Amino acid sequence: MISVIVSTHNSEADLAHTLGALVTAAADGAVKEVIIADAGSEDASHQVADAAGCIWVTGPESRGERWRLGARHARRGEWLLFLPPNAILETGWHHEAQSFIERSERSGAGTYLAAAFKLRFDAYGFGPRLAEALAIIRSQLLGMPYGNQGLLISRRFYEDLGGHRPLPEMEDIDLAKRIGRSRLVILRAAAVCTETPGSDGVVKSFRKSIARFCVGTLRIPPSLVLKIHG
Repeated sequence: MISVIVSTHNSEADLAHTLGALVTAAADGAVKEVIIADAGSEDASHQVADAAGCIWVTGPESRGERWRLGARHARRGEWLLFLPPNAILETGWHHEAQSFIERSERSGAGTYLAAAFKLRFDAYGFGPRLAEALAIIRSQLLGMPYGNQGLLISRRFYEDLGGHRPLPEMEDIDLAKRIGRSRLVILRAAAVCTETPGSDGVVKSFRKSIARFCVGTLRIPPSLVLKIHG
């Protein structure tokens, strides 16, 4: 049913937890295969993926190109789940994903609907809770979920949209824009992000927020924003 694609780069510790959350879904038959699209990791990511029985492919540094590469190597699932290595799907996620897929296929909406998970942060305090609330607003009102929320989309719809574009950043927003707010469903199950909001520095986080605001709200093309913000 589902081919999971994980984009990695020196993601050994996070990858182990992310793959662990897929075991039950694989045992139940919901997850048919897991493809790791790696950017030349120098840690033990390959060993972690091999121990979990994943398919390993190596691609360029651009995340957008690696997502596309992983999708090309997906063979067994008619639905693709794009998942970053720092997102852990909560227990029972596959039941809701299966329900969404079944409803979409029965109604014929599988060719134009996609889904993302709610975002939660694996941290205490006001900051993470505020970030979660803002993620809900951004997902529901703007149809712009974060890449950490994952993306569940049928192979046919993904190919019709042209897939991920070869962007080093914001490839998730670029694809979400082409999907459109009315065609994106936010599932009740959550993706728990192990990266704390603002962990990459206040200035860098602020620049990222401004760049994503320009793309998501002002509808400025991601390629132009990347040239301006780097």
